[in-house]
Amino acid sequence: MAVLGPGGVGGLIGALLAHAGHRVICLAGEQTAAVLHREGLHVDSGQYGELTAPVEADTELREPVDAVFVTVKQTALAEALDRVPAEVVGSAVVVPLLNGVDHLALLRERFPSARVVAGTIRVEATRVSPGRITHTSPFANLELAAPVEEFAELLRQAGLGVTVREDESAMLWDKLAFLAPFALLTTRHQTDVGTVRSLHRPELLTVLDEIAAVARAAGAPVTAEGLLSFFDRVPETMKSSMQRDAEVGRPLELDAIGGAVLRAAAAHGIPTPATARLVAEVAQSAGPVA
Repeated sequence: MAVLGPGGVGGLIGALLAHAGHRVICLAGEQTAAVLHREGLHVDSGQYGELTAPVEADTELREPVDAVFVTVKQTALAEALDRVPAEVVGSAVVVPLLNGVDHLALLRERFPSARVVAGTIRVEATRVSPGRITHTSPFANLELAAPVEEFAELLRQAGLGVTVREDESAMLWDKLAFLAPFALLTTRHQTDVGTVRSLHRPELLTVLDEIAAVARAAGAPVTAEGLLSFFDRVPETMKSSMQRDAEVGRPLELDAIGGAVLRAAAAHGIPTPATARLVAEVAQSAGPVA
C-alpha cells in the first residue's frame, strides 16, 4: 500500500498498517522520505500506545500497489498528485481522506483506471516532525463508500474503526456538516471546541442550523440536534486542523470546507448568513487561504 502525504492522518494509517505487517510505501518530499526511510514512523497515542513501524519511502510511486491513501491537505493536492503517476496507479484502490466534497471528481478524472473510493476519517492526529505522529483523540474512525468490505476488514484488523456506507454523498456531508462548524469556529476564535460550545454556544447553534439544512439538501440525514450532540461529546481540548494551520501560518483549507458549504447552499437556495460571515472573517484574519 502507498500513503501519499504521511502527515498526521497518513502517518497514523501508515504506521498502523505497517505495524500489522503490511508493506507500506510513504510518498513525500526528499527530506521527509529520507527520515522515514531511516527511522520509520513513530506514533504516540493514547489509544494505540507508542509504536514504531518501519516503512519504505520515496518521492514518487514507481511500482504498482493495491491501494493508495491520499492524505495530503486539499491545499497541497495538485502538487502532491505528481508523485503518483496515473499509469503506475493503474487499477489500484484510491482512498482520498480529504476534507470537503469536490476532490472526488478531480481524482476520478486523474486516475481513470483506478477505483476511487470515497472516504472520510474522524481523528485528531498531528505530525510533530517528519515521521513522528501524536494521536490525541480516543478514536480513529474511517467511513468508506461501498462495496469495499474486504478492504475495510483489512483496515479493521490493523486497528482502525471502519464503517462501510452505501451513499457516498451522504457520507461526505455527514463529515462536512460537523467539520465545517468545528473548523470555522475554532479557527475564528482561536480556541478549543470546549470553549466554543460554552462561550460561543449561540453562534454555534446558529451555524449548526444553517449547515444541517445544507447537508440535508445534499442528501445527508443530518439534524442540528444530532450535530450538537456530537459536539457536546467530543473531548473539550480538541482543536481543528484548520486552527492548527492558522496558528503556524500555513495555508488554510477554507475553500474546501467553508467554500464547499457556501457553494452547496447557493445551489440549493438555502440562506447561510452566519456561516458566510465566519468564512469571511477567517479569510480576513488567518493568513493565506487556498
